[in-house]
Amino acid sequence: MTQTSDILIVGGGLNGPVLALALAQTGHSVTVVDALPQDTRAAANFDGRGYALALASQRMLAQIGLWNALAEHAQPMNEIKVTDGQVGQGPSPFFLHFDHSEIETGPMGYMVEDRYLRRALLSALEKNENITVLNERRVVAQTTSLDHVEVTLDTGDTLQARLLIGADGRRSGTAQRAGIKRTGWDYNQTALVCAIEHELPHQGIAHQFFMPAGPLAILPLTGNRASIVWSEHSQTAQDIQALDDAGYLNALRPRFGDFLGGIKLAGDRFTYPLGLTVANSFVAQRIALVGDAAHGMHPIAGQGLNAGLRDVAALAEVVTEATRRGEDLGSPLVLDRYQQWRRFDTATLVAATDVFNKLFSNNNPLLRLGRDLGMGLVNAMPGVRRNFMREAAGLTGDLPKLLRGQAI
Repeated sequence: MTQTSDILIVGGGLNGPVLALALAQTGHSVTVVDALPQDTRAAANFDGRGYALALASQRMLAQIGLWNALAEHAQPMNEIKVTDGQVGQGPSPFFLHFDHSEIETGPMGYMVEDRYLRRALLSALEKNENITVLNERRVVAQTTSLDHVEVTLDTGDTLQARLLIGADGRRSGTAQRAGIKRTGWDYNQTALVCAIEHELPHQGIAHQFFMPAGPLAILPLTGNRASIVWSEHSQTAQDIQALDDAGYLNALRPRFGDFLGGIKLAGDRFTYPLGLTVANSFVAQRIALVGDAAHGMHPIAGQGLNAGLRDVAALAEVVTEATRRGEDLGSPLVLDRYQQWRRFDTATLVAATDVFNKLFSNNNPLLRLGRDLGMGLVNAMPGVRRNFMREAAGLTGDLPKLLRGQAI
């Protein structure tokens, strides 16, 4: 059996379904191939994972019809506090403080739990007549020609489309089969990820605490809960992850502090090895990459998903405009527009996260003094501080229409 659609997306995580909805909204027929069962994606239990959505990303989700299902579960991030210090010694007196009231655009972003975002996506996909989702299917081969791309599934079925999108993660099979190489390195850091309940209200404030081994992000969830992304040297992280819950909390407390009162775990615990990986090209013949398939970066600025959604918004706009002009949406000229749009922005962001991680994840006294003074200086300059806030909210650069809250 061969099934044909305008666009074929491999990867049913987050970026793939969002792209499917954006493209279907403009009249394209889309097929999404997902290796996981739908029940796994739709699980209703809270497992501790959450995402920091920049304000621009929230506007995009609203534009494609998802935000109504998410709004009641979303926690606005009204302030961000960035500090430097050491375990058990508290933060440096020099810090950065971002307050959303200074940019007059609403919250700088929102925290949304994984379970709510995935279920909203699944529901929207099911309701859209332009989208076909194939769950528990894997692509085992792909071929491209002058006018179409064809993939073979593990069932033996084949799918044809005019454009193939790889949204299948850092080890993208789509990129590998297309011969796209990657550049990157390991940080010898691992992120410990969990959620906690705390006694005192967080007031919608996100915290980033830089320590010699790596940053600790404390991101507010609804209620008296927070999402934790805690970077450590990989061996230390493995040792901490191997502890029971009580031991894990005992390791977290001196890093976390007591500013939110007592804490306890809420949900599961995860670890993710940290590294930098960038595809040497975001496109190949009738193929484009988005999200982690195109670029994976350190979570130091919480921009991983937001960078992927920028890819999605740009690609959806490029493809839709090409279709309206009567162009072949999978042609090299069309795909090159997408690559040119996203390549520089991605390179800048990846370089910034890499430099910040190397600058802050160390205990060099001269570097510590320099970065502390630098944070204090930026904090004392309102104009510069507002620019940083607009960057955090995703409001800078050449934004695609969806990220401005506009229809394509």
